[in-house]
Amino acid sequence: MLKAAGYEVLGVTVLPDDEAVLLNEMIKLCDEEGADVVFTTGGTGFSPRDNTPEATLKAATKAAPGIAEAMRYHSLQITDRAMLSRAVSVMRNRSLIINLPGSPKAVRECLEYILPPLSHGIAIMRGEDGECAGR
Repeated sequence: MLKAAGYEVLGVTVLPDDEAVLLNEMIKLCDEEGADVVFTTGGTGFSPRDNTPEATLKAATKAAPGIAEAMRYHSLQITDRAMLSRAVSVMRNRSLIINLPGSPKAVRECLEYILPPLSHGIAIMRGEDGECAGR
């Protein structure tokens, strides 16, 4: 889906549900690799091993809550269980980190919803577009 939307996928990494490991990888991808967006999948539920939102918040330099709120809003139209998502979205300098659900079906549904406006936000974050959408 990302490639079809025009994104270059730099890699896919499978990590354990360890907060420190997740945090270190997010920092590396943002600071060293210069990724525009880091998508995580899974680890956003109520299980004791679900640590992705906590790692993401520790990596943040700014909040970007609207993305996660939009995904929850959209997902609630499909299932009431979406209210159980603890996913967050943040900025780390000039990178976005977006937590996606663990279910492949839910990932597709969320990406379909957020990808169209996301490129505009990335351009603004990178200082490439001073115009606001809708003007």
